[in-house]
Amino acid sequence: MNDLAGGRGARGSLPLADALNAAQAAAADPRSVYVIALSSIAAIGGFLFGFDSGVINGTVDALAQAFGTRAATTGFAVASVLVGCAIGAFSAGTIADRLGRRPTMLLTAVLFLVSAITTGLAGSAGFFIASRLVGGLAIGAASVLAPMYISEVAPSHVRGRLASLQQMAIVLGLFGAFLSNDIIARLAGGSSATLWLGMPAWRWMFWMEAFPSLAFLIGVLLIPESPRFLVASGRRNDALRVFSHIGGDAEKQVVQVEQSMLGDQRRRLSDLLVQGTRRIAPVVLVGMGLAAFQQLVGINIIFYYGEVLWKAAGATEQWALRINLLTGLVNILATIPAIMLVDRAGRKPLLLVGSAGMAVTLGIVAVVFAQASVGPSGKPLLTHAAAVTGLVAANVYVIAFALSWGPVMWVLLGEMFPNRMRGAALAVSGATNWIVNFAVTVSFLPLVGLAGLAGTYAIYAVAAAISLPFVWVAVRETRGKTLEQM
Repeated sequence: MNDLAGGRGARGSLPLADALNAAQAAAADPRSVYVIALSSIAAIGGFLFGFDSGVINGTVDALAQAFGTRAATTGFAVASVLVGCAIGAFSAGTIADRLGRRPTMLLTAVLFLVSAITTGLAGSAGFFIASRLVGGLAIGAASVLAPMYISEVAPSHVRGRLASLQQMAIVLGLFGAFLSNDIIARLAGGSSATLWLGMPAWRWMFWMEAFPSLAFLIGVLLIPESPRFLVASGRRNDALRVFSHIGGDAEKQVVQVEQSMLGDQRRRLSDLLVQGTRRIAPVVLVGMGLAAFQQLVGINIIFYYGEVLWKAAGATEQWALRINLLTGLVNILATIPAIMLVDRAGRKPLLLVGSAGMAVTLGIVAVVFAQASVGPSGKPLLTHAAAVTGLVAANVYVIAFALSWGPVMWVLLGEMFPNRMRGAALAVSGATNWIVNFAVTVSFLPLVGLAGLAGTYAIYAVAAAISLPFVWVAVRETRGKTLEQM
């Protein structure tokens, strides 16, 4: 390893052919494939997280027509799923500490499947909202469980890249929901039109989620329990077997986990306090801050209310939907280099660059709308040049987020907490993320009414600017360290 890193070996230098052979051998290592497989299965929860979050986009008008009330299907339906997300995120870590990561993921897969089926079957607004709440519980749980499991099975030198699969899966799920809705609507001739088996298209949009839910359920049945949970549960031999499949010195890894858990008691929320005091541990506050800032920069406004921005920029409804698909694709493509860089450049540098990029681009969007004239309908009217500038800036903002805060926040939350508090700290941080998401989402339209699009995006720009010194002062680099070292 030192020879490779330094570029010189016993014979002076390592030939290119030998280097290529070494890389191929590492790629072909069954243990590496095994870890990638485990992480990929856990990340299906992230795909469902994204799919379930985005599937309602494109069904709102059909739901309003089916249930006869727009309020229940736009405002409260969206809000209810986010409330469910907060509850699921807060509960999942504690449940995972008591029952195990694998059983809790199995429960989450069942909730996704139940939500997909019952939401499509809903005959009333109340039943629909209850089904979305179940889906929200699953989304919130998946947002905590996937980074937790991946961080606990992945070797330190690739943990960042593998944990980033969570964010890639989320954006793929979002794009998959947008694309699935578009295809079904085209086949039926509209989301309210009749499709297969005499059912309206909007029901099939929700039922499509049953397929990845089943894949997640089957996948989790095939993976082992987290070795760190096995050690905490006194199942040392089982942990040794899992660590031996993952790679490295299994005995040494088990000993490290055991030492990090000396004196631990049953997991509880009091673990979040500095021992002997009533003060919340600083690392927990940092985790909550990371979770909050990821939403305060307004990223989900682009995905939940992007149509408002694109229409204001002069696009028709049809083109606004197409631009949403483009934004989803940009989000996916920008996540790929983030996965490649997180273990090379580190977590903290990516966050700093992302904060700066988001602050600048959100500021540009705010300036564009501040200079717009107001039309008869009260909406801003942009010149062609201003519209192009706003659209480009908005998409560069998505790129800045996808390269940094999108994946890196989940990576850090999965690895930054000590073993004794990981489950509880992830629960609190995950719940914080969803509560702030809820607050930002429901406040967007009132903010637009009070401050206009310019003032609203200026607020998000300020949040992005504040996140930069927060990262600089509070966040510590975790690249290359084992969970026990941290």
